[in-house]
Amino acid sequence: MQSIQILIEKAIGYFMQYGLSLVYAILIFIIGKWLARLVAKMSSAAMQKTKINETLAPFLKNIIYYVILSLVVLAALNEIGIETTSFIAIMGAAGLAVGLALQGSLANFSAGVMLILFHPFKVGDEVEAGGASGIVKEIQIFSTIMESSDNKTIIVPNAKITTDKIVIHRK
Repeated sequence: MQSIQILIEKAIGYFMQYGLSLVYAILIFIIGKWLARLVAKMSSAAMQKTKINETLAPFLKNIIYYVILSLVVLAALNEIGIETTSFIAIMGAAGLAVGLALQGSLANFSAGVMLILFHPFKVGDEVEAGGASGIVKEIQIFSTIMESSDNKTIIVPNAKITTDKIVIHRK
């Protein structure tokens, strides 16, 4: 009977010591997640008002949301008392490893963003780019789709387009 009483007293002691931190951490997470959603929606609305490209706007909205959410999770873990410096180091190392593993894809992605932002050509233009020629059907984030004069679909990686000359045949 006395061991149960000691156990209950220890549980109450732990709750008094760590319970408030846990409640604060949950509040930080809930409010932070709400704030991340709000900031992402506001940035999306701002991007739509500035008429940023339709392909780029949702992508940037997601990046903003997940960056803020990552910071919120780190703040909540820090409130509980978990040392977050090791998590930050692990996330940095993982980001570097993923970046190195996806080097080619990231080059195509960044080239796609450049094509979308700077518009050297648009859908419907007849172009010679990346060793291919044809009418641009779609500019995607990783590749550009063209149709050749003999009705063949050509998919060219965006990195190849931005590192080569671009010839635009105006009508």
